[in-house]
Amino acid sequence: MTVEAEKFLVDMEANGIPRDAGTFRVLITNLCKIRKTEDAMNLFRRMGEWGCSPDADTYLVLIRSLYQAARISEGDEMMTWMRSAGFGDKLDRKVYYGFIKILCGIERVEHAVKVFRMMKGYGHAPGVKSYTLLIEKLSKHNLGDRANALFREAVARGVTVTSGVYKVDKRYVKAKKEKKVKKRLTLPEKMRLKSKRLYRLRMSFVKKPKRRMLRA
Repeated sequence: MTVEAEKFLVDMEANGIPRDAGTFRVLITNLCKIRKTEDAMNLFRRMGEWGCSPDADTYLVLIRSLYQAARISEGDEMMTWMRSAGFGDKLDRKVYYGFIKILCGIERVEHAVKVFRMMKGYGHAPGVKSYTLLIEKLSKHNLGDRANALFREAVARGVTVTSGVYKVDKRYVKAKKEKKVKKRLTLPEKMRLKSKRLYRLRMSFVKKPKRRMLRA
């Protein structure tokens, strides 16, 4: 917990102002806004010491902040805790799209697809925005086959997705290996090469003289 946040909570206690989930939500939200995700997590972990439990909005702001900080596994874990706390109904299609957008923004497309599948698994039908964003990102990551499969899925589900041509990001294009072109030898070069081979062949049949031991 930051010194400022702890001082604020102590001052509230000294002045008889009750602390509740809303107080912590405001503090955690402000810490996440200035990219102090670890401080926000420390404050979240100590909420129990002050007799408070996080609400749905607190969980959501932390999940977003963890994803933005590329702390993917922690973001997933926070989502699990949110469900365990009884706030699973707050994870709707709009919220899932927000997660997918963040993950695509930091180029974690594979995990964005995982969250997309999770959304469908919990009974939330993806909308145009989710399909369009993932199709575009998969295409730019040189994953055209998967982008096309997602497009066909959207059409089959009755989601109106506009087809388009997307340019593959250079970072995801595999460099082609240049084939070595065998140099064509001229006739004189071929003759010299043949002469050397014949010489080595003849020499292979010549017995080398044995070395005699010199007597003392």
